[in-house]
Amino acid sequence: MQRREKSTFRKRQNEKKKSEDGLMRLNKYIARAGICSRREADKFIEAGVVKVNGKVITQMGYKLQPADEVKFNDARIKSETTKYLLLNKPKNYSGRMDDVTKKRTVRELIVGACKEGITPIGRLGKNSTGLLLFTNDSDLAKKLSNPQKRIKEIYHLELDKNLKSIDLKKIQDGLIIGGKKTAVDLVSYINGKDKNEVGLEISMGGIKMVNLIFEQIGYKVQRIDRVFFAGLSKKDLPRKRYRFLTNKEVNLLKRISASEYPVSFCSPGILIERFSALVFDPEDI
Repeated sequence: MQRREKSTFRKRQNEKKKSEDGLMRLNKYIARAGICSRREADKFIEAGVVKVNGKVITQMGYKLQPADEVKFNDARIKSETTKYLLLNKPKNYSGRMDDVTKKRTVRELIVGACKEGITPIGRLGKNSTGLLLFTNDSDLAKKLSNPQKRIKEIYHLELDKNLKSIDLKKIQDGLIIGGKKTAVDLVSYINGKDKNEVGLEISMGGIKMVNLIFEQIGYKVQRIDRVFFAGLSKKDLPRKRYRFLTNKEVNLLKRISASEYPVSFCSPGILIERFSALVFDPEDI
């Protein structure tokens, strides 16, 4: 009798799974439309601002049929295929998609890449170069932008003078900035380069923190190039060029963003030397 009941239960479960094939949860649909994260979408659904086929839906976990029409605040929305694009940003381009000063922006460099509305995760300043990740995956973007996730970044820096070994040790040991001790993961000279060029791995604060660290001990960062971000390198990606991430890279990003602990790699000096024979392109000078 028990075996028959188990068999019936499994059959029902299999039929249920088959019936749900191809269906998407409403919160995921909204997130893919680039409006907000799935968690935020749940709040909007609960607030009653989402309609499906003209009817307000407040049910959590609601699944859409392929032909359903979804409206957010009475405006029709359309879910998009998630895209992940990696750009090797050159100098003299604003890291913003739109710039009120009408200067050149990174938007110009990826125009026509895809029909989806992708935006950068974080920003690189006009004079900074290197990796900039674009996506319309709002959930992933939010996680990778969360300081608590401690996402690893590696920078190749050129200073206004040679970095003394005693100062390199100070950085490695941690400096007190704004009343708090800075957390630098790794810092090293770069093999084959002058000692005014260093590699720095950091997982909090980004470029702003990098500049503060060196200002604290009397150095000025003259050039900064992000060569590594969240497991992605600029290997085989020339300046001004972009490429879409592979499925393997997307899965890596999702694992990193879901991890409770930062993932370390290896010495930034070694990484920089391996990834590019010429980190600072002639056009960056």
